[in-house]
Amino acid sequence: MKISLRKRKIANGRITLFLEYYLGYLIDKNGKMKHHRSFEYLKLYLHENPITANEKKYNKETMQLAQNILTIKKSDYIKGKFSIKDDKKGKILFLTYYNKLKEDRYESKGNYDNWEAAFKHLERYCPANLMIKDVNEDFLKGFKKYLHTEAKTTGNTPLSQNTKYTYFNKIRAALTEAFNQGYLDTNIVRMVKGFDQGESKREYLTYSELQALSKASCKHPVLKNAFIFSCLTGLRWSDINKLIWSEVRDEEEQPRVIFRQKKTDGLEYLYISDQARALLGKRENQNDRVFTGLKYGAHFNSEILRWCMRAGITKHITFHSARHTNAVLLLENGADIYTVSKRLGHKEIRTTEIYAKIIDTKMKEAANSIPVLKFS
Repeated sequence: MKISLRKRKIANGRITLFLEYYLGYLIDKNGKMKHHRSFEYLKLYLHENPITANEKKYNKETMQLAQNILTIKKSDYIKGKFSIKDDKKGKILFLTYYNKLKEDRYESKGNYDNWEAAFKHLERYCPANLMIKDVNEDFLKGFKKYLHTEAKTTGNTPLSQNTKYTYFNKIRAALTEAFNQGYLDTNIVRMVKGFDQGESKREYLTYSELQALSKASCKHPVLKNAFIFSCLTGLRWSDINKLIWSEVRDEEEQPRVIFRQKKTDGLEYLYISDQARALLGKRENQNDRVFTGLKYGAHFNSEILRWCMRAGITKHITFHSARHTNAVLLLENGADIYTVSKRLGHKEIRTTEIYAKIIDTKMKEAANSIPVLKFS
């Protein structure tokens, strides 16, 4: 087989680069020679007529990259032809390999956080000296069992179905990439079924429940203010916890907070009500945290439940339930789904549509559509 780098002109004054694999020829029954070729497009492009220095530099660097790929492909072919195995790849530690993949995803903030969280559990389960070549079906099955039976959240509770689904899929993605890159001889991911994804239950407070909660006593005033602030604004715990006074703007028309979401790294401009602003209290120094003394952990989580019990609420409420409460209250009081989606900082409208399902007025009407039965 002969491998060559080829060029082809395409639209918009560009040239696409691809590899041609020449597989030889056959002579058909009519004595005609028939060549066999296959092609691999590299998704690399050149300027057909480079003018600026930047365009010429780009063409030079792109060609060098294509040549490097060609060299690697030729090397891989020779190794396969003569059964030469690259043992160095398989000797890389699995934790090191996974960590490298995780760091490659740093720019994708939400995805990176999931890879990071999954890595913490992988560290607890995986031997530090385990090499990629030794990762097998039994290892993957064992890790799945660990997530299902042993793994705990930071609040020392079992992982939810969707959390197990997410974490296990990150490990599966890493092993799939390891197979595709030649670190593994077998695609073990095909041998182990992943977790089924469960439909998340979004626990929230009704308006009357929120009213009762606001009147009930809470052991930590800062927790009470922060929770109700989240109910009124939809801000996540992570954004409330790091909120500083320079991000709170007391503007003439209406106060608002201008902050960068920790989960998505997106910059948000969020108008808040006067009541929500009042919960923040007196303005302090620009770099001071607004909610001082707020802590994440089992103690504060337990206090939220005790606080709810004092208010006569038996639902399992967490701090994140405040965000769900905000979405439901907005939709119930006439806000359109697009506005709610923007306020919550959702990247996709389908994420917000789950809340519309919760308050579906047609479903409420259907519940009372059957005439009342007469029992006497």
